[in-house]
Amino acid sequence: MITSVFSKSRPINYILVSILLIISYLLYQFRVSYSDISGLEIARKVFLLLVLVGSLFITNFITKKNALSKDNSFTFYLFFIFLIFFPNVLSSEKLVVSNAFILLALRRLISMQSLITPKEKIFDASLWIFVASLINFWCILFVLLVFTSIIFHVSRDYRNWIIPFIAFITILVVGSMFSLAFYPNFIEQVLNSIVIDFDVKYFQNIFQDATLIIYLFTSLIALLMMLFILPTKLSNLHSAYRKIIFAYIIGLVIYFISPDKQNGLLIYTFVPTAIMLTNYLETVKKFWIKESIVVIITITSLITYLLQIL
Repeated sequence: MITSVFSKSRPINYILVSILLIISYLLYQFRVSYSDISGLEIARKVFLLLVLVGSLFITNFITKKNALSKDNSFTFYLFFIFLIFFPNVLSSEKLVVSNAFILLALRRLISMQSLITPKEKIFDASLWIFVASLINFWCILFVLLVFTSIIFHVSRDYRNWIIPFIAFITILVVGSMFSLAFYPNFIEQVLNSIVIDFDVKYFQNIFQDATLIIYLFTSLIALLMMLFILPTKLSNLHSAYRKIIFAYIIGLVIYFISPDKQNGLLIYTFVPTAIMLTNYLETVKKFWIKESIVVIITITSLITYLLQIL
């Protein structure tokens, strides 16, 4: 049934998933009493919800605009499913906002395959990545994806290699001005976040262990399947899929090296995993197998979500 619903790209699907995200967000945010919550806190929560919903539609734009999936809404749905896999993401402004900036960068980088205004796309993507790194420093690793895109498409023009550094200087100047004017400790705070920590012994309960293992298993299977089916894709889309794979790997690296480790750090892998898994589902011919995969992932996410918010 779920497969039948999302096997087509219909407006009702996007409305349905958006409503489910809003409900999941509200249940998580207001699972305790907020009778004395301030107006500012409400505004922050509304802003965070808007960013989450916006991230869903940016994801859909990336997949549809660049033909990374067929005429279905699996990627849109799977991104939502992965968000509720780790409900602590729903209250992390740092992770949600920085991931939104990374998605904006990814949108520009994947569209470089058209070779239309590549310099503007390189600058925009670099800018979004450096902004994200001000929120979560290790997002700066996504700049490797910028240079990968240059190699794939426009490596012969030396000026393209300089553009990311211009974007870096731009953000450095703007960030310094912001720090001097409004937040004197901002630069120091960013520098203090440049820490590598491979320790993963942060779990608080068995559900965190279980959800991490289930998600990593699912995402790695999606990666493996993507590698197998990549040769069957149109040659002009190979670079786009390689960027998705590389983005997933960078997201995993960020998770493993970040000091304040939590499952929510995997948010940077959600969209790449959703796209790769969608492409695998499109290759499954037998309906019952496809339905079983989607149902199992859905039920597992609902169970882990409910167990973590109760």
